[in-house]
Amino acid sequence: MRILGIDPGIAIVGTGIVEKVGNKYLPVYYDSIITQAHTPLEDRIEKVYNKTVELIQIYKPDAMAVEELFFNNNAKTAFSVGQARGVILLAAKQHGIPFFEYTPLQVKQALTGYGRADKKQMQQMVKSFLGLAEVPKPDDTADALAIAICHGNSIRFNNIERMVGGNKL
Repeated sequence: MRILGIDPGIAIVGTGIVEKVGNKYLPVYYDSIITQAHTPLEDRIEKVYNKTVELIQIYKPDAMAVEELFFNNNAKTAFSVGQARGVILLAAKQHGIPFFEYTPLQVKQALTGYGRADKKQMQQMVKSFLGLAEVPKPDDTADALAIAICHGNSIRFNNIERMVGGNKL
């Protein structure tokens, strides 16, 4: 199973694709989509959409796992990230890719067994799961890979069958 993990954002969108083969994960691709701060919002969102579509077309994932948004205080940032997240989900829907959503707590539990794991623990687990020489940078990229691995682990451990956005795995 090929899983596209996405850590949504507006300045940096982490992306990572893993191939789950049995109980192992192989890194297929990982990088970030970066948009410039003083670029009009619609141009930034268009770049996120176009790059997401490109990843789907090139790597043909079987599923997309996206981190749910959580914001404490900056509503302006929450709205722009929400818009970027919307075009990411639209790209999945338009290409028939089932998408699944996970909270940061679920991702941490799936990778470390502990919902309060810190960022360094998570990054080391991503490195370990994928057999990488170093932790992927920036942090958003490592987070995207963690989200993809979370989805693979959720299927393995829970034998889940979830419906999200009208899609069934």
